[in-house]
Amino acid sequence: MELNFEQRREVESLDRASLEMLQLDRLNTTLARAVAENSFYAHKLAGVSLPLGSLADLAALPTTAKAELIADCEPDELPANRTWPIERYVRFHQTSGTHGRPMPVYDTAEDWRWWIGCWQFVLDAAETTVADRAMLAFSFGPFIGFWSAHDALVARGALVIPGGGMNSRARLDLIERTRPTILLCTPTYALHLVEVAAECGFDLASSSVTRIIVAGEPGGSIPAVRERIEAAWQARVVDHAGASEVGPWGYADAERRGVHVLESEFIAEFQSVETGRPAGEGELARLLLTSLGRYGLPIIRYQTGDLVRPSWRGSGGNRFVLLEGGVLGRADQMMIIRGVNIFPSAVEEILRSFPEVVEYRLTARKRGAMDELLVEVEDQRSAPERIAEAMSLRLGLKIEVALAPPASLPRFEGKGRRFIDERRVGESA
Repeated sequence: MELNFEQRREVESLDRASLEMLQLDRLNTTLARAVAENSFYAHKLAGVSLPLGSLADLAALPTTAKAELIADCEPDELPANRTWPIERYVRFHQTSGTHGRPMPVYDTAEDWRWWIGCWQFVLDAAETTVADRAMLAFSFGPFIGFWSAHDALVARGALVIPGGGMNSRARLDLIERTRPTILLCTPTYALHLVEVAAECGFDLASSSVTRIIVAGEPGGSIPAVRERIEAAWQARVVDHAGASEVGPWGYADAERRGVHVLESEFIAEFQSVETGRPAGEGELARLLLTSLGRYGLPIIRYQTGDLVRPSWRGSGGNRFVLLEGGVLGRADQMMIIRGVNIFPSAVEEILRSFPEVVEYRLTARKRGAMDELLVEVEDQRSAPERIAEAMSLRLGLKIEVALAPPASLPRFEGKGRRFIDERRVGESA
């Protein structure tokens, strides 16, 4: 059932004990339906005694990895965890393929209503009202973020302006003509539009856009990236996190410290990177998610691959767990350079603090048993040595920074693919 604004604020403010009671009830409903109706989870959960007596019992259940969902998609290209015959489904989308082969996902009408209900928390964070005009700067393809945002905005009563099927200059022209107050895109694309606007003399700072909802990359919660976007657009950046196979699970903290997990609709587990046990306050952890309410494509204890730092010491009215700094990176992208753990997002934070850096690319590779990193930059000052010095000071490491010719590095409309992983032959991120 979709909640209204007051009900969403009420569920956000639940104390931990009350929230866990709500989660346990919804979890047991999800598990019961999965075992009775979903062959994939009936097999995985065979022998599990239901209902669970507490949320702590969830840790004894097997996890779900993307590799097993993709492997079982063949030969009919239907997701392994699909519950019902294909005739029950009304929506088809697929994952981006950023971290491997794209995976198809399907939703029933009931599941899609759940998606739209989850998105309302994101729109609340952006203070979206019926007076807003929202432009979606995405292609129309099977990317679920476009379609779920589109339908959520329609349900909210905002005017929706689809920006698919056009290049960046055409989108800037559309912004000038339709005067949207909200822009939805990736952090990468918000910065790319800054570059294009400068080339064609479009004044972004005086545009009608006052809020930019971003997702798909860590950038929305990286201070240097957020500040750079906000300075150019004179608009507030609102971060959001989700995944096609899981749902829209995270939304911006009002105090801009990171993103909250939407705990009334998802159960989050945090496995310590260091010990593998449940992570404590602020500890670097692998994120596992269980969706509550998506019965046509259930996902239980899903290994997202995201690395986060959870905090339960929330202030204000929202008591959902906070991921400090948002999603910090992916486990498969973490580099160990001379004994120091480094994420691409940490490097981006430094690079984006230099306004003259237009674009960049990171290449990780092996030198003997050690990781090494090459940073290529399009730098309007042609002085990469100052960037290398900042890397050394802030990361405590000497990292090679090379100058790339202007406009030579790739530009991206969707998720930026600026991290090239050559450490294992045939793998990239």
